Amino acid sequence: MTNELIADGDYVLIYLDARRTYMIKVQAGQTFHTHKGYLKMDDLIDKEYGEPIKSSLGVTFATLKPKLTDYMMKSGRNTQIVYPKDAALIVMFSGIGPGSRVFESGTGTGALTSALAHYVGSTGKVYTYEFRPEFQKNAAKNLQRSKLIDNVEMKSGDVTMGINEKDLDAVILDLAVPWLVIPHAYEALKPSGVLVSFSPTIDQVVRTTEALREAGFVFIETVECLMRTMQVERGKTRPNTMMTGHTGYITHARKIIKQYCSEPLVAEAVNEDLVEEQEKIEEISEE
Repeated sequence: MTNELIADGDYVLIYLDARRTYMIKVQAGQTFHTHKGYLKMDDLIDKEYGEPIKSSLGVTFATLKPKLTDYMMKSGRNTQIVYPKDAALIVMFSGIGPGSRVFESGTGTGALTSALAHYVGSTGKVYTYEFRPEFQKNAAKNLQRSKLIDNVEMKSGDVTMGINEKDLDAVILDLAVPWLVIPHAYEALKPSGVLVSFSPTIDQVVRTTEALREAGFVFIETVECLMRTMQVERGKTRPNTMMTGHTGYITHARKIIKQYCSEPLVAEAVNEDLVEEQEKIEEISEE
């Protein structure tokens, strides 16, 4: 198997250390300037990804092929992005894969859109809605850079008024008022289809969960993903002081046909029993 070579027009992740990385587009005849000297882009062309390159000051950089998380974290931003830690859970909870048809609103920077487009592949489609044209324009640039734009259909409109797409495998919401979209999401999803909502505040989660129960969804769950890295060195290993803490809550649920919608009450009763049982255990432990 031959290794992939860097070509004119390719994107390369230039790595100095874990805190200093640069995403650049290789352009013949150009230079890239850093505080450690400049790099000649001509020196990158026809190199293998992973090969080192020296700057004008003799500092060695690594050349890496960008992966999905690199494109997400290096997205051009005019609003907050959905971080990879949350995007990973959203993708897993949604159950999407090659060939899936996915509705997303709003697009924002296109970071989450990139993750969805990556997993549905060329045989699937992500229909992503964004109300603000400046966000949509920026997201399109990010999707073109990651070469995922062909898996995406970008649209503009107020999704609280309805969803045009039908027979969807998943609906992904990153909105201020997701509960207003849930009745439309129910109509747009296949039976057993999945809805995933990402919200920064717990008040949004409560209203979203209430709307999901009323609309005819089951298996409703909300999670929060907190991630911290480790400083690893023999005899000094410990969690890093800085961490990616609260970014948002992820609520996911599945659609069932309404005439059979007796399960939510059963599920809630079971959950109440579990809570009561847990409280009893805690009381015993305190004694």
